[in-house]
Amino acid sequence: CSRPQKVCLCPFLPIHPLKVSTCLYIIQHPAEASRVLRTVPLLAACLPPDKCKILIGRRFSEDRYPELATVCRNPNTLILYPGAEATNLEEVAVMSSSPSVMIIIDGTWSQAKDIFYKNSLFRLPKQVQLRTNVSSQYVIRTQPTNTCLSTLECAAVALTVMEKNKSIQEIILRPLQALCSFQIQHGAQIHHSKEHLLKNGLYDKPMPKNKRKLRRMELLVNNVKI
Repeated sequence: CSRPQKVCLCPFLPIHPLKVSTCLYIIQHPAEASRVLRTVPLLAACLPPDKCKILIGRRFSEDRYPELATVCRNPNTLILYPGAEATNLEEVAVMSSSPSVMIIIDGTWSQAKDIFYKNSLFRLPKQVQLRTNVSSQYVIRTQPTNTCLSTLECAAVALTVMEKNKSIQEIILRPLQALCSFQIQHGAQIHHSKEHLLKNGLYDKPMPKNKRKLRRMELLVNNVKI
C-alpha cells in the first residue's frame, strides 16, 4: 500500500488480486494524482495490473493516446458518467455477456465534467450510470451530496454489477473503510456532504456570489438532482 507501517493498509487488501474480466481505465485529473488520501491506489492494489490502467491528464487526443482511442471505439467499452443520456449499468450488464472495458473519470465533480465534455473520445463509448442509494463511506472527504461516491466506491459497485459477484464490492471497500478509520483515529474529522450541511444549517463557508454556483447549492437544499 506504500503507507507508513503505523497506518499500513496491506492487511485489508486481498491476498491475491481479484479475478475479474472487466478492465478499468481510470482517467485521473492531475490535481487528484497529487492528493495524499486518494482512493485509486487502493483500487489498483485490489486488481491485476492489466485490469486497472491509470492515465493522468486533462486532454486526451487520438494522436497522443492511440491505445485509449482504440478502447473508446470498441463497442464493448462503457464510460461511467451520470446524466440524461446515460443508461443504468444494471440494464447494460444484463444484456452483455462478453468482457467489457469501463472508463471512470477520477477527480472532483467539476474536474470530471471538464474532462468528459472537453474530450471528444469520451463521447464514443456507451454512457452508463449507477442506480444506487448507497451513502459514501469515504467520510474523510466532503462530497457534494449524500449519494456521491468516491472513484473506488464507483468501481466497486460497477465491478460487482458487471461481474455479477456481490463479494467484490465488500473486498474493494475494506481498505477504504480501514483508511478512514485510521485517519479518524489520528485526528481527522468526519465530513458530512455539502447537501447535509446546507439542509441542516451547518454550512459555515461564505455563500458563493456566482449565480450558477448559488443555484446549484439551492438545488442541493431542495433535493433536486443536478
